[in-house]
Amino acid sequence: MKAINLKQFGSADNLFLDDIDTPVAGQGQVLIKVHACSVNRPDIVQREGNYPPPAGDSEIIGLEVAGTVESIGEGVSRYKAGDRVFALVGGGGYAEYAVAYESHTMPIPEVLDFRQAACICETYITAWLNAIVLGEAEAGDIFLLHGGGGGVNTAAIQLCGALIADCTTIVTASTGKVDRVKSLGADHVIDYKSQSFVEEVKTITGGKGVDVILDHIGGAYFKDNMKSLAVSGRLVIIGLMGGIKAEVNLATMMVKRQKVVGSVLRSRPVSEKAQIIADFEKTVLPLFASKTIEPLVSDVFPLSEAADAHKAMEQGSHFGKIVLDVV
Repeated sequence: MKAINLKQFGSADNLFLDDIDTPVAGQGQVLIKVHACSVNRPDIVQREGNYPPPAGDSEIIGLEVAGTVESIGEGVSRYKAGDRVFALVGGGGYAEYAVAYESHTMPIPEVLDFRQAACICETYITAWLNAIVLGEAEAGDIFLLHGGGGGVNTAAIQLCGALIADCTTIVTASTGKVDRVKSLGADHVIDYKSQSFVEEVKTITGGKGVDVILDHIGGAYFKDNMKSLAVSGRLVIIGLMGGIKAEVNLATMMVKRQKVVGSVLRSRPVSEKAQIIADFEKTVLPLFASKTIEPLVSDVFPLSEAADAHKAMEQGSHFGKIVLDVV
């Protein structure tokens, strides 16, 4: 089969279209004929040599796919050949065929095409798990979502609005994306290039602060995130684009009863991811089927142009997800 391989760790120019063996579905797995897959920030980190796949997963880049079931492994009962599915994979997404656990796979709602379905697993599950579940979201909560134009936070804006009654969403975004983030349903948008989100949060909340912060920056934002948290507020860190180290004022954290949660999806055990996906399918998938929320496809590239897709993500002009067409 055709797949995107890597000459060596480094720039996007090291990605190339290669011929490799087609994988085989093992116990409890399905082989998916991939119609579309998507590009995620962790793909770039893996390409650079800093995010290896879990043991036993494909070293081919790509964390989510959408397509049709080609064959099934022993013990699989939910799917048959030809079924339209999308799946979370530990690796192997940038290819004509990919193996996924049956328990990490969901049926594609009829209203979605393959491109849209390829946008769901990595970003919407990440947004739901972290902002809603680990963020212990409740009715009336105020959310601060960083990076409003990216896949995870465009998903989070939609999910907060659909699942949390009377919530308020405050979103940081670059200058060129402010209006588009507003149109997606954010209640307040902060231009992080020209405004201090700490001061803006203070003004918007009347000094109270926010209840939940979803952050992919890490170290560079930690101090200001903690200043922006309300009493009993929860900071969920899902990325480290701004560094891995930061100082924390433990006294303030104790007095304000704040929580800091670190979270990653890819390295969780198979059974744990299966439970997360089962809960997501029950809670969130009906929102796609009813078109309450719709995946945002920003740009589409053929699989052979994966390097250009990575460069587009690095430039940061996309709004929503970047998708690779495979079939």
